[in-house]
Amino acid sequence: MSDNTVAVLDSVSRFLDRQHGLYIDGQWRASAAEGRLAVYNPANGQQIATTADANEHDVALAVQSAHKAFSEGVWAQRLPVERERILLRFADLVEQHAEELAQLETLEQGKSINIARAFEVGSTLNWMRYTAGLATKITGQTLDVSIPMPPGAKYQVYTRKEPIGVVAGIVPWNFPLMIGMWKVMPALAAGCSIVIKPSETTPLTLLRIAELASEAGVPPGVFNVVTGRGTVCGKALTEHPLIAKVSFTGSTPVGKSIARSAADRLTRVTLELGGKNPAIVLKDADPQQVIEGLMLGSFLNQGQVCAASSRIYIEAPIYDRLVAGFEQAVKSLSVGPGMDTGAQINPLVSLAHRNKVAAYLDDARAKNAELIGGAAGPDANGFYIPPTLVINPDDRLNLTREEVFGPVVNLIRVASAEEALSKANDTDFGLTASLWTTSLQQAMALTPRIQAGTVWVNTHTLIDPNMPFGGFKQSGSGRDFGPDWLDAYTESKSVCIRY
Repeated sequence: MSDNTVAVLDSVSRFLDRQHGLYIDGQWRASAAEGRLAVYNPANGQQIATTADANEHDVALAVQSAHKAFSEGVWAQRLPVERERILLRFADLVEQHAEELAQLETLEQGKSINIARAFEVGSTLNWMRYTAGLATKITGQTLDVSIPMPPGAKYQVYTRKEPIGVVAGIVPWNFPLMIGMWKVMPALAAGCSIVIKPSETTPLTLLRIAELASEAGVPPGVFNVVTGRGTVCGKALTEHPLIAKVSFTGSTPVGKSIARSAADRLTRVTLELGGKNPAIVLKDADPQQVIEGLMLGSFLNQGQVCAASSRIYIEAPIYDRLVAGFEQAVKSLSVGPGMDTGAQINPLVSLAHRNKVAAYLDDARAKNAELIGGAAGPDANGFYIPPTLVINPDDRLNLTREEVFGPVVNLIRVASAEEALSKANDTDFGLTASLWTTSLQQAMALTPRIQAGTVWVNTHTLIDPNMPFGGFKQSGSGRDFGPDWLDAYTESKSVCIRY
């Protein structure tokens, strides 16, 4: 054990030992299904907990509980300031249990405890408090009538935004706490009820969060958590007729399936899907700034980030210099378990995902791609992939065109900014991109031509509660964050009064 290894809290050990059920109507319930799902520590492949494997009956109970709470108005009809106060209390409780939540996140997901503390929990607190404040900022408009009937009649018209109803939140495994709260908080701030399903790989933090929500004062039935497989539990949840809105973060194929299902019932959907995100590095860019910024943008959370920079297009005059710089940086990375504060690269989330990423690398090697790898993992039973650079790969390689979602980055030489732009846009995805240049003129000229929902200049992966986020093309539909975030969780009603 490294001297940098964090000791597991007693409260975390006790939580792992519990027989985790489903959180429905403010209490823990056993699943109607007998099976259990194992949760593994990615650092060593050992089982650390089990959770319920919910079936359609369990999901129906959770949705009915949420619908009953919504219909009775126990939350939706609360004064906005009361919802805000409870949600701020919720954030305070998450902060009080920050280390416990960070450790649970690292143990089930594999990420660095440093990232879990600062980003997964610390940044989530900022989102929670920002969104809590939106509860008191829901407004409508007053409007004039241009065509009174009959002529001369007087009218007062106004709009009001009302909570949409029961929300289904489907959460991925890469940032389960943070992305989970990106679904819970706007739903609750708007006055909705929610049933949330974490990934079966990483369910633990949201189970703990449910208890904190109850302690904060969120009424029974308003916040429900069901755990289980996406093909059973997730499908039953998104297809339930009482679900008014689905908020999904995950793969593009699953997102398309949800959208098709939702279309039959005209259920509202927000989809944040995959990305194959380019970084365009112009010849005038600051090399040190590029290397520092894109090492973070590419390898944060082992590249298991929807916004990660996985394709880096570099103008020829500085290509060799940057390749050498990236190689030095990658080979200097320390690889180890997430609970080791000195480790910079950690295991991937699961054995299945580790094997998927390895298959991309094997395919590239078989097709004579040049790969530069960093250090291997310290435990053969852990789910490690070395941080890897792919040097000037063929555009037709699978890892060049598909989302790998691992610590794999393509460094591609281009002759000009125009070639970089053309290649960057030649993808089915359009989530994020970054442009690296010291020329304001180039930045202003090129950013409108990059087909992505977020374009950064001289940085990558910065997200903020006040900055809308979502994708172009097959990277999703709708936007999260920003001052209008709650619009996606409300219905707009026009009220016309003749007097």
